[in-house]
Amino acid sequence: MAFILRRLAFYIIAIFVAITFNFLIPRMMPGDPVDALFAAAGGRIPPEQLDAYKEMLGFVDGPLWVQYLQYLKSILTFDLGPTIMMFPVQVTELLQRTVPWTIALSGTATLISVVVGCFIGLYASYNRGGFVDRFYPVFWQFMASMPQAVTSLFIFFIFAMTLKWFPLGYGADPDLDPAFTWEYIRSILHHAVLPMVTLFVAMLATWIFTMRNAMVNVLGEDYITMAKAKGLSARRIMTHYAARNAILPVVTAVSMALGFAVAGQIFVETVFNYPGIGQMMFKSVGARDYPMMQACFLLLVLFVLAANFIADVLYVLLDPRLRK
Repeated sequence: MAFILRRLAFYIIAIFVAITFNFLIPRMMPGDPVDALFAAAGGRIPPEQLDAYKEMLGFVDGPLWVQYLQYLKSILTFDLGPTIMMFPVQVTELLQRTVPWTIALSGTATLISVVVGCFIGLYASYNRGGFVDRFYPVFWQFMASMPQAVTSLFIFFIFAMTLKWFPLGYGADPDLDPAFTWEYIRSILHHAVLPMVTLFVAMLATWIFTMRNAMVNVLGEDYITMAKAKGLSARRIMTHYAARNAILPVVTAVSMALGFAVAGQIFVETVFNYPGIGQMMFKSVGARDYPMMQACFLLLVLFVLAANFIADVLYVLLDPRLRK
């Protein structure tokens, strides 16, 4: 319990630091959307109208510490203000629309790639020198070395534009009413195939190599030799003895991947026009929508920190040494 409390205190401090940087960085950039509007109008907007725009969009003038306290209050009350690009829609309302799509897509792709990659790495490590050990890691490493944007465009061009097997965009058919029906669920699954395959291809090699390398180290331990001397089956040694101890570095990698998978979906969601937080972040940067940008960046940091905290808790459950 002491270990968990120490880690929890660390993550609370990390969240506070992230919030501070998230507040300062946009304010270090020159101008704001209202200034951009003023420049686009050729400087012909009256000063009082410009001040009214700033007040309406939540750009508060005053000392930096006053703005910081106002920003902390907005986070604690979940009142992040209106978006610039879709005014007067609130930022929290847009996040409620986009976050579930991103979590469902990245979470499913990550879990599938973890299960498949760990099984391949497990089998390859226990059959070193075989076909799987020689071919699969090299092939998937080649696939993973391609930039995600290139992989997305390649898959999009072949399967969506050329073969027309899958739709060109959206999370579901826009002609269907959102409802818990098989037709709408099937539409969601159909639209998610290509972005999910892209994420799967990008992440699979990581799990193959992580599990294989961890297993190779564990298989050289004395307790594995003792298990073989006892005459235990290869399957039991591989699953109950080796894999259980080799899974610790995989837990860390999975927790980090779950956090960064959300951040890495900007290219994928933009290419496939998928209605997630990655696409929303890309649009907000282009529109200089500071409230939306700040909310997206802060949400990504919270995803990463939460995933790492879960990994710390799982470490305590999996490693008895930490419980002492």
